[in-house]
Amino acid sequence: MAVFSASERRVRGHCPLRRLVLSNFMIRARIFVRGKVQGVFFRENTKQKAQEIGLTGWVRNTDDGGVEAMFEGEREKILEIIDWGKTGPALAKVDNIEIEWQDFQNKFSSFQVLRD
Repeated sequence: MAVFSASERRVRGHCPLRRLVLSNFMIRARIFVRGKVQGVFFRENTKQKAQEIGLTGWVRNTDDGGVEAMFEGEREKILEIIDWGKTGPALAKVDNIEIEWQDFQNKFSSFQVLRD
């Protein structure tokens, strides 16, 4: 059975989690996914899901065998893709997801897979 932990960090002295409960505003989340998530089409499926629900940002493999992603968009949509990421595509086995909430920066116009 997989165990999921969400590391919620304060950014610039704010407590974004308090704001999460209040409304469906624009926000940014950086996530780190650990487990069997490389070589199982995790990045491509993340891109497809993000585009489907209207998020912008990027996803990439990490040197330690995980996947890192940056999402910008509506809070509810980011929560939706994080929930999807707990299992990911059919061949993936997710052990852990860490989430870092950040202030919305409107830096991206699309969602991309970053490659080495």
